[in-house]
Amino acid sequence: MSAGPEIVVSASPTVGEAAGVEPQVSRRGLVVAVANQKGGVGKTTTTVNVAAGLAELGARALVLDMDPQANATTALGVDPRVERLSVVDALLRDLPLETLLVETAVAGLCLGPASPGLADAELELVPQLSRELRLRRALAPVRDRFDYVLVDCPPSLGLLTVNGLAAAQTVLVPMQAEYYALEGLTQLLRTLRLVQENLQPTLALGAIVLTMFDPRSKLAAEVEDEVRRHFGDTVCATVIPRSVRLSEAPSFGQPITLFDPISRGAASYRALAKEVDARAARWLGTGAGLTPTSEHASS
Repeated sequence: MSAGPEIVVSASPTVGEAAGVEPQVSRRGLVVAVANQKGGVGKTTTTVNVAAGLAELGARALVLDMDPQANATTALGVDPRVERLSVVDALLRDLPLETLLVETAVAGLCLGPASPGLADAELELVPQLSRELRLRRALAPVRDRFDYVLVDCPPSLGLLTVNGLAAAQTVLVPMQAEYYALEGLTQLLRTLRLVQENLQPTLALGAIVLTMFDPRSKLAAEVEDEVRRHFGDTVCATVIPRSVRLSEAPSFGQPITLFDPISRGAASYRALAKEVDARAARWLGTGAGLTPTSEHASS
């Protein structure tokens, strides 16, 4: 498998450290872009449930929904069809981000909702000055009010995703354990390199998390082995299982930790939130992090 061009990878704890560390919340202002240009890999599910898990740990968390489909907005109990201020107003009309944030049912978790207007934002951003940096500018006044800001990027490589990456310090990549997901990862790594070179030099690949994992599948096990071999401890120890309850939760407008707190999915995302928090100490203040060896960059 070729993992694409060399990409900066954040220093991360070993699997043992990630599994055993006590949560150390207070990573003030860490912006994490949750991105994968391939759709259907659990990107929004991961954004919402990791944010909810971090809030359970005592963090102040913010989810910014940059996807015109507004799935993160719906999953956190906000109807995107109701007319209200949304992220598009901050991007295109310079409205202060703080004026559009919505409290969710999870204590400590806020939402910057999406709206149908985001579908037109790609085109409207084209003539804007510093169009790739609009989200970074909008976030600047409120970023330090939160320990974590998770940006749910669209499953594409347009200006909305580029804005999310350019505003972030690190990237969390949800990845389904299937063959075509590896190709999507290769393309994403190329994009991260371009953003690093042109917009955000300190952007780093923070972690890859395997989602919708079926332990009965031989292919899933082979993909997991391959990804761990190439990316080492950048791949999270926590694996998210395929779960009907995880699929049902968004239709009730709740993260899995509220919808079914004793389910396998809830336990997995709580574990992932603790692992993200453990890695965050290294993500913050490490600059561009570590450059992987050629073995990590290609095969």
